[in-house]
Amino acid sequence: MASTLPARRRLALLLLPLLVPLLVRSAPAPRVPPSGPRELVIGQSAPFSGPSAQTAKDYQQGLLAWFAEVNRRGGIHGRRLRLVSLDDSYDPQLTLRNTRRLVERQQAIALIGIFGTANSKAILPLVEKVGIPFVAPRTGARALLKPFRPMVFNMRASYQAEIDQVIDHLVRDGRHQVAVVHIQDAYGEDGLRSSQAALARHNLRPVAIAGVQRNSTNTAAAARQVVAANANAVLVIATFTSSASLSRDLSRLGSRAQLMNLSPVGIEGLQDALPGGQANGIGISQVVPFPWNRRVPVVAQYQRLMQRQQKVASYGYSSLEGFLAARWLTAALEKAGPNLSRARVAAAFRSLPNLDLGGFRLRLKPGDNQASDLVELTFLGSQRWGP
Repeated sequence: MASTLPARRRLALLLLPLLVPLLVRSAPAPRVPPSGPRELVIGQSAPFSGPSAQTAKDYQQGLLAWFAEVNRRGGIHGRRLRLVSLDDSYDPQLTLRNTRRLVERQQAIALIGIFGTANSKAILPLVEKVGIPFVAPRTGARALLKPFRPMVFNMRASYQAEIDQVIDHLVRDGRHQVAVVHIQDAYGEDGLRSSQAALARHNLRPVAIAGVQRNSTNTAAAARQVVAANANAVLVIATFTSSASLSRDLSRLGSRAQLMNLSPVGIEGLQDALPGGQANGIGISQVVPFPWNRRVPVVAQYQRLMQRQQKVASYGYSSLEGFLAARWLTAALEKAGPNLSRARVAAAFRSLPNLDLGGFRLRLKPGDNQASDLVELTFLGSQRWGP
């Protein structure tokens, strides 16, 4: 049967198989999405419930204030930062479970701001196994500093440095009868050893040593030990719940001993737990600059960005520590280059041996993962510091 199609149309149909490859090659190539994730996940496990919840939330606000600013500027190598924070209620087993989730499911590029000595120790094997940077753990325990751990980047001063400063101050003030009250966990045990070493430098020993359960308000027996030993100073190695309870018990017993705490106590929680001026005179060692001193450039920046982050600006040591840790991490992320990996970020930290964030300097030495030795002593007054 003869074809009824016009000659031109039959010719077009015959040529079509030859033309299609040419048309495909000449068409513009479709846009291929860039390889790798569009965002960088930063993982955090912290006690967002329980007695230390406010301290953890304050630290988180400092992280978010800087990460939000980085995202406003276009992110890190074009990628937005996303903080994934999980609650561990200060339970080391929950911290380990959360960390596995952050590492495996969330594919976090780094971990930041893990709270607690026991909690940080619990995740060290996993950190070293997968090779993820563990940035600014909120502990100064020697277990994270020695032996050298190449994936741990510790921002804060050690507990030994804090306690040395506290004991030196007490001895200069003529207070040689020093008692030590510590919580019975890894933090308290590390602090007790450091206290004994600090006192030994002055040929002194604790006049009393008392242990209390973590976050316990059952401190009456410890207070009686302190009074029986005629202590004129007490170094308290505990969170604010136990420290405030001990302060009230000592006051009821008529003790006028100088109370000194370490930075993890949580200054805001301690003030809340001791209202009406009861916290007057209590000392606390701190490992970051005074958050209300705008003459320090990084503190001025922190205050400005906290005002942008919060409806009503609130400043404090915990949020400033989070802010500084976030700045340190993003400096390493930038330094690591566009082809980011956990190993490259760790290498970038080591290539930033002397970093000035604006009045807060971080120095890493070969074989040493502690970046700051800053310790300052503060003493609570009848009024809170404010903006």
